[in-house]
Amino acid sequence: MPDTGSTTGGQSLLFLTDEQLRQGIEAMFFAYRGFTADPDRILADKSYGRAHHRALHFIHRSPGTTVNNLLGILGVTKQSLNRVLRTLVADGLVESRVGRRDKRERHLHLTDDGRALEQELSDAQRSRMRTAYRAAGPDAVAGFRQVLEAMMDRDLRRRYDALTEEGGQDG
Repeated sequence: MPDTGSTTGGQSLLFLTDEQLRQGIEAMFFAYRGFTADPDRILADKSYGRAHHRALHFIHRSPGTTVNNLLGILGVTKQSLNRVLRTLVADGLVESRVGRRDKRERHLHLTDDGRALEQELSDAQRSRMRTAYRAAGPDAVAGFRQVLEAMMDRDLRRRYDALTEEGGQDG
């Protein structure tokens, strides 16, 4: 368990002020804008948005995932996800295959073009993350991950843990 009473830069982490919390919230907001800026530019050229990126990312992470599983991960409405998937399928980036055991299920896979776009989007984000992680150092990276995981509610944490247990396809 981390030592929440330790100090960093003279600030106690056990008793954070509202101002320190506000600074953290604002830092997260601007970091997220930076993290999504490069993919947003790539997506805009193709008339796609962040929902398309998220779908591509998680289909890549779990090839053959079902539409229902993707709904649970993304936390969007079925109508919203269907709109995104229809576009990705029509544009030849995602294949929707009928389930072998349950014909009602649709299993999602990236096509070669889908994998190429996902790679381009992820490369941009990995580059930004790599630069930030190197600048911050290993202790900060571990602490950052702990903070992110501690912010997840129980259900989201289970989904995240399931993805990290599956391993991944490092690019």
